[in-house]
This record gives sequence, C-alpha cells and structure tokens, in this order.
Amino acid sequence: MPKVLTVKHMARCIACYSCMLACARAVYGDYSPSHSAVQIRTRGGLQSKLAADVCIGCRDAPCAAACQAGALLPRPGGGVRFVRNKCSGCGACVEACVVRAIRLDTDGRAIVCIQCGTCTRFCPHDVLVMEESAADA
Repeated sequence: MPKVLTVKHMARCIACYSCMLACARAVYGDYSPSHSAVQIRTRGGLQSKLAADVCIGCRDAPCAAACQAGALLPRPGGGVRFVRNKCSGCGACVEACVVRAIRLDTDGRAIVCIQCGTCTRFCPHDVLVMEESAADA
C-alpha cells in the first residue's frame, strides 16, 4: 500500500541535515542540501525550535493539476511522480503547493518530493517516517 512522508517526531530533530543530504544525493544527484525536497529550518527567534518543510502527499495534488507540462503526475496514495525531463521550469507547481514544499533549482527545474522515503532511512532519530495515509489505513 502506498505511503507518504510524515513528520512524526519533530522535537527529536537535531538539525544534522542527514535527511536533506540523502535526498539531494539520491534523488537529485547533488551534494548540496539546497537541492533536497526536505528542508529543515529554524522557526526564527532567539530560542527557536526546528521545523521541517516537507510534501504532505496531497491526494488531489494541486501541483500536479497546475503542471501543464505533465512533469508532475498524481501518485496512488498521495503525492506525485516527477518526470524531470518534462519540467519546463514555469514555477506553476511552486505557486500551487499548499505547504510551499516545492522550489526551483538553479536550472529552473522543480525540486519536489517523490515520496521515495530515502530521507527516512538516514534520519537518526526517526523524525521523518513513511506512513500509510489516513484514508488508506
């Protein structure tokens, strides 16, 4: 049964960025955390806690509906499949994402979570997990 990425235990995050590095390396072939679909950041302020910007695996993904090039295709169970060579870099998916989890890389191509779970395998504290969506459970 398809699973989607979930932030399960954000309080356990130590900002090691292992998830970001794993995503960038495995999915986008890059060693920069800025090329990761997962972004760990501070919430701001002097005693800031951490936050994770991740795709929530929408069932009727608005990013896929906004993609006129056919680069983002709805995935069974939620989220999208990404066909990188079809991405035109128009940015419509960035504007359509309800959680602002999609960005464009320096080549103008989308950086989007494909729900592969690579990031979860490298998270030492199980902050990120793959779970069946509520509708599938």
